[in-house]
Amino acid sequence: MTGRFENRTAFVTGGSRGIGKGIARQLAEGGAKVAIIDVNEEALQEVEAEFKEDGFDVFCQSADVVDYEQVEAAMQEAHNRFGSLDILVNNAGVIRDNMLFKMTDSDWDTVMNVHLKGSFNAARAAQRFMVENKYGRIINISSTSALGNRGQANYATAKAGLQGFTKTLAIELGKFGITANAVAPGFIETEMTKETASRIGISFEDLVKASVDKIPAGRSGKPEDIANAVAFFADEHSSFVNGQVLYVAGGPKN
Repeated sequence: MTGRFENRTAFVTGGSRGIGKGIARQLAEGGAKVAIIDVNEEALQEVEAEFKEDGFDVFCQSADVVDYEQVEAAMQEAHNRFGSLDILVNNAGVIRDNMLFKMTDSDWDTVMNVHLKGSFNAARAAQRFMVENKYGRIINISSTSALGNRGQANYATAKAGLQGFTKTLAIELGKFGITANAVAPGFIETEMTKETASRIGISFEDLVKASVDKIPAGRSGKPEDIANAVAFFADEHSSFVNGQVLYVAGGPKN
């Protein structure tokens, strides 16, 4: 598949680690020039050094997706450097899990802002370049939690909202050669799921085992599994796949 993203520029939010990093690497290995924004400056520096050492054309900048001006400036800089902006992956996310009766205003607002406002900010900034170029691929990272998950009223709501956002973008932007699709991961081994294990007071190994026991495919997911799905939606040959949500969870999700 090498070269499938040659002459394309991908912009990945929250791409310094975990799923975002896996996605950025997959696109870079396919020949894309990759721009990554994140608020984790240390991880951002590490991924930039790693990608450059591997020969990838990468631009990393610290930016908060909740701040439109920061997102727009980073996207403009990426466009200036690479000459286009073809693929947007809205991956930036946080968790503030709590049962409803213990969930604070901050728990709710933080998750809504990063997932929903962040994706809105990035898509609004990206569409300007994509509409002008009559080409674009927008991929939003949802979750199986969109179907409901104990202790995640905020996260589940945000991820479900992203699916509605995705379908609306598909309707509005399709005529400009732009597709919008979503990937909804199930249990994936990342720093975020390690935080979940810590929060509920069990070891990460026990969390993985408990999760795998419920997965028909008999294994947990890795960032590469999500990156493979994103690459499908990002490919120029997927132009007739629009407004879809693909659950990548090792089994069916209703």
